[in-house]
Parts: sequence; structure tokens; C-alpha cells
Amino acid sequence: MMLKDFKTSLKYSRDLDLSDPLRKYRKEFHIPENTIYLDGNSLGLCPKKGETSLFRILDEWKTRGIHGWLEGENPWFFLAEEIGKMMAPLVGAHPEEVICTGTTTVNQHALLSTFYKPDGIRTKILADEKNFPSDIYAIKSHLKMRGYNPREHLILVGADKNGFIPGNRITAHMTHEVALALFPSVFFRTGQLLDISKITREAHKKGIIIGFDCSHSVGSVQHSFSSDDIDFAFWCGYKYLNGGPGCPASLYINKRHFGKEPLMAGWFGYNKQKQFEMSLDFEHQKSAGGWQISTPAVISMAPLEGSLSLFLEAGMDKIREKSIMLTTYLIRLVDELLHKEPYAFHIGTPRNPESRGGHVAVRREKNALQICEALKQRNIVPDFRPPDIIRIAPSSFYNRFEDIWILVKVLRDLIDNREYEKCTPGSKLIT
Repeated sequence: MMLKDFKTSLKYSRDLDLSDPLRKYRKEFHIPENTIYLDGNSLGLCPKKGETSLFRILDEWKTRGIHGWLEGENPWFFLAEEIGKMMAPLVGAHPEEVICTGTTTVNQHALLSTFYKPDGIRTKILADEKNFPSDIYAIKSHLKMRGYNPREHLILVGADKNGFIPGNRITAHMTHEVALALFPSVFFRTGQLLDISKITREAHKKGIIIGFDCSHSVGSVQHSFSSDDIDFAFWCGYKYLNGGPGCPASLYINKRHFGKEPLMAGWFGYNKQKQFEMSLDFEHQKSAGGWQISTPAVISMAPLEGSLSLFLEAGMDKIREKSIMLTTYLIRLVDELLHKEPYAFHIGTPRNPESRGGHVAVRREKNALQICEALKQRNIVPDFRPPDIIRIAPSSFYNRFEDIWILVKVLRDLIDNREYEKCTPGSKLIT
């Protein structure tokens, strides 16, 4: 698909939908009635196949009890590894390099415990000031555990005047004092996508271990972790992957690191062939699975099995292509129909598709939160990030180009009618 002969008409959006090779997947999701859902970077919608895999495992629990661990259709004992194998093509990894386990920040802690190895003057961690706060909390805690003051040993790369962090600004901070670097693949506010391959090469030239939080990219961006040679990565399962609230996260470890010791050890990271010998000496599985800690949350993990089958069927190349088209279409419509007064919206996301993830930051200096609330009252679901960002995250599976056209039309109506002035922002900002 190509976004050519651009027009602002409703017919143009419908023509794009008719030529969309992924349009058949919309019926594979439960979409709230009379709703345009554009919040897939916070919580993806429920896939019907995910519902099926969840109910199958519930039924196995009801009918087989404990025997489900080894006798389920997809035995629970190996489910984390099997989900990892399904996930691997999405991130460009070898199957044994990915495991579905834990939660995002717990996985970050487990990885930092292994990979942050201060040595001599190499004591500092390099991150950025636009990162998701939880990542920074975890980094600071590991510095403190090693006896270092975060004010002195955490280097935060600053953004430019547009709120973006250029790759060359990151690499300029890669000094001989840096032991480890950790960045998001996509920045959660602006949607900026980093050039992971280039940044990783520069880090390794300087002898720096580097990892990425890919929570805002896996499922919307086509990755190549193994060939890019990144050291580690972690991400959640409830955003673009549509695993549902409480869905376990995942992590990637480059296979050249399998011999390293997981320092946040737990029994499910033990050698699978010997796990029930119950030895008090930890012998970790020589794969990403060695970084598991606790017994997997089987029921919470179950929807991922069904959801990932859709990704494997559709192909990440087509998913990424449509994602770029949806976000490009939105950007073009905002430029044409919402930029001038009295609308005064502008794009806060890189326009180059190679530098953009799956969501677009639509910014307005005044009344952005009220406008976001007004959209919800019209059954259009985006989300908001202070002070002025309405994030629009269309899913390649269930969103249509017509959804984007309607969003822009409603935004014009809200301004023309001053309808947003009736909206008093509530206290509920979790979206």
C-alpha cells in the first residue's frame, strides 16, 4: 500500500480501507460498540483468538487440574518458552533469546543486576530525560545498591527544542566512564523511534553494554535485535501485542550472554531438565529462560498465544507498513485541516517514518486535556500526556483509515462549536 494522491475526503479514507490487505483482521477483535479506539499504545483491544486461548487454559485447569502443567494442549510448564518462540520473529531474534516472563520493571531489574558491572572508572549509566519514569527509578535503585550517587553516576541525555533526542546526541555522551546504556526504542510521549542498530554499534565501539525498553515498539515496529547485536531488551505484552491487562512482559538476551549469571535468581530460571531435582545450587537455563524468576502467570499469559498467532499470520512487514500509512495519513490530515487557527494543532512526532513508532503526538498549547476528554465523550478513545499531548495510536489490526478521518472531523467540530469548554477534566488520567 502507498499513500499516494492524498485527499482530505471521506471517500479517500474509504478507498484506502478497501485496498488494505489487513482489513480482514478487524473482525478478529472485540471492539467496544460505537467506539473508535485509538489507545493501542496503552492497552490493546481483546483479540478473539486470545479469548479462545484463555478459555482453553481455564478449561484445562477445570478438567485436568495439576496435570495441565505437562498435559495441556500447550503444556503450561513450557508455555513461557513457547510464547517466546512465537514472539521471536516479531523482534528479529533467535527463539531461545526471548522469554515471556514477569513484568516490565521486574525484568529490567533482573537484566540490570546481570549487565550493570561497574569496573574502575566505568561506573556510570547512560539514559535520557524523556524516558518512562519507572525505568529511571529502577536505574537509580541499582546505582544506590552499588553505593553510587545517582546525581553523579546517572547521565541523562537531554532533548532538543522539539522534544526529540537525536542519536548523535546520545552517542556523544558515550564516554569511557559509561558502563551501561539504556534507552527506549520509542519515546512514550513523542513517538520518536531511535536507530537502534546505529546506537548499538557506537556503544559497542566504546565497550558499553546497551539495552532497550521496547514497550512502545514491539508489535508496531519491525525489529532485528539479533542482527543489530543489542545486548538485552524488555517490553510489556498489553500494548500493541494485545495480551490484556496484567499480561506478563517479555525479555530478550543476546545468546552470547547466556553464560552470564542471573543475579536475581529464581527457581523457574533453573535448567529445565533438572528443575525438580530441587538443588540449592542455582544452575540457570542457558537461554533467555534462565532469567525467569517465579512460576509463570499462566492464565494472564494465555491471551498472548492467540494474539501472537495473528501477528505471525499477518507478518510484521505488513503490520509495520500499515502502521506507517495510518500515522502518515493522520499527520497529513492534521497539517491540512487542523494546523491553522482556530484549531492550532501541530504534530509533535518525527515526520520521517523511519524515525517514528506506532503513535502520533498531536499537540495543542491550550485546552488539550479538555479536548481529549471531549473526544472520549464522543466515543473516540485516545490518551493524554501532560502538558499538551493527545496521543493517537492506531492499530494495524483493527483501526481503519476512516477512523482517522472521523477523528480529525470531530476535532474540528469540537473547536468550531467550542464543545470542549463543557468538559471539566476529571481525576482519572489512566488511559
